[in-house]
Amino acid sequence: MEKYSSGLVSESFWFVEVRKIIKLLILGCNWEEIKTMCLCENLLSTSKEYRTKRMYGYLKNRISVLNNDLLSVFQSSDLATQKIINLIAIAKQNRLFYEFLYEIYREKATLGVLELTDSDINIFFKNKQEQDEDVAAWTDTTLKRLRSSYFNFLSDAGLITMIDKKKTITPPILDITLERVLESSGDMQMIKALTGVL
Repeated sequence: MEKYSSGLVSESFWFVEVRKIIKLLILGCNWEEIKTMCLCENLLSTSKEYRTKRMYGYLKNRISVLNNDLLSVFQSSDLATQKIINLIAIAKQNRLFYEFLYEIYREKATLGVLELTDSDINIFFKNKQEQDEDVAAWTDTTLKRLRSSYFNFLSDAGLITMIDKKKTITPPILDITLERVLESSGDMQMIKALTGVL
């Protein structure tokens, strides 16, 4: 089973960058050509080369978890659906974030409890610390940064709205094409995680 990772503290939602790269992949570019564009044409609009290389690596790993059907749906979808597919890629790549979506977000959406609180995520992390020695070794600073990342990802994908300190769950109505692609690839759990639908 994939190990838990706190790596998401180093990543952002990077929606604009994901769109650029998926468009190039659909046009037939390979990863080496895209890497060259990132380094030589500053495709990712970064200020330093080491930052470009790091970001390219993160984005390649993220986008690589999407099969051709999901890439195709991404390319033909509206912005809201594209953002959800980006979130799906993040969740497919990071076991802890996926479990957060499934265990906390889904349950609250299912029960109709539409506020997501800091204590919800703190309890989630505490439970994981009790179950896993790697998570138990993380510092409070790491957990705080992760919590902030999770909330930002959900907000950027449109799954929560943040007004002042209140975070309201806004489960998406999935695009039917996206739902069918997830179903056909055996990703029913992901549909449930995002929508709260049983």
